[in-house]
Amino acid sequence: MQDKVTRIIAIRHGETAWNVDTRIQGQLDIPLNDVGRWQASRLGKAVADEGISAIYASDLIRAYETARAVADSTGCDIVTDTGLRERHFGAFEGFTWREIEERWPDESERWRKRDLSFAPEGGESLPVFYERCVGTAARLALAHVGQTIALVAHGGVMDCLYRAASRIDLQAPRSWQLGNASINRLLHTPEGFTLVGWSDTFHLDDAGLDESNDKVGSAA
Repeated sequence: MQDKVTRIIAIRHGETAWNVDTRIQGQLDIPLNDVGRWQASRLGKAVADEGISAIYASDLIRAYETARAVADSTGCDIVTDTGLRERHFGAFEGFTWREIEERWPDESERWRKRDLSFAPEGGESLPVFYERCVGTAARLALAHVGQTIALVAHGGVMDCLYRAASRIDLQAPRSWQLGNASINRLLHTPEGFTLVGWSDTFHLDDAGLDESNDKVGSAA
């Protein structure tokens, strides 16, 4: 069985200024702030001896900058994959949660209720996003059976991986954390994902802003 298992270290990017402002980033290219760069540095040191064979990252700069710290500590190259991007929030991107409530009250309510048929104008619905990022993670895992890989992505991607590994419905409220620069451990086999450990921030003296929200999902 061991030769059919891929060990996955799934990592959310470090903190950005927009995380602090609760501003929806989606697929806008927002860099890490000073705290985020410090978090990434600590993260890189924490996974240096994990036996990572490959690093895959979203091509958005906040994830790539975080992955760079992992690459520096492990000697692995970074391969970017757009399938690991955050959910596309369309018209919502660039606005705070409060601004979205004020500008689009009806759409905001559907978003908060995790309406599976809802997609912000120009953006993705939850099912489309879920299939994209979980499918990408499975594809990458199958390319490294018997190895350990790092996936560096976003809060929404982490949320989907947690749901896939825990068999939790997309509409269920979130009760788990999505800390910046957290280490999340999964296994992948031909049967799918299983959860090993979640939101490990032992490497941080002060955990980054948790952008999770039971009602609306992450925008990181």
